[in-house]
Amino acid sequence: MKQAVTTLGVSTRGQGLVEVTEPVARWLAGQGIETGLLTVFCRHTSASLVIQENADPDVRTDLERFFKRLVAEEPSLYDHTLEGPDDMPAHIRSALTSVQLSIPVLEGRMALGTWQGIYLFEHRTRPHSRQIVLHLLGE
Repeated sequence: MKQAVTTLGVSTRGQGLVEVTEPVARWLAGQGIETGLLTVFCRHTSASLVIQENADPDVRTDLERFFKRLVAEEPSLYDHTLEGPDDMPAHIRSALTSVQLSIPVLEGRMALGTWQGIYLFEHRTRPHSRQIVLHLLGE
């Protein structure tokens, strides 16, 4: 068994989905592991990770709109407001999604479906620099 680990930096423009499939795939291709498990981990509590359709951008727009309706950015609803009106809603959105993904690796590639992509889901309104840790275990 071999393993490899790296940290991928991701810049966001504020709320929304940022596709990270390609940089993850490029790193994976250079590791020489044909079969295994890739863990993708977001090191933040106000951003998350999702696997979602990468063909039609309307899917991303609809997801972003849904989460804005689901978790209101209304300071009167929350006790934790010191970091701005978008912070506590960002934590809730992150809790509703995930900060970690497990993706099988087959023949040296992620076993994603035809229309699946990996996205960092930024939940804060301002741009941020985020970190994603990639851990690969296999042979």
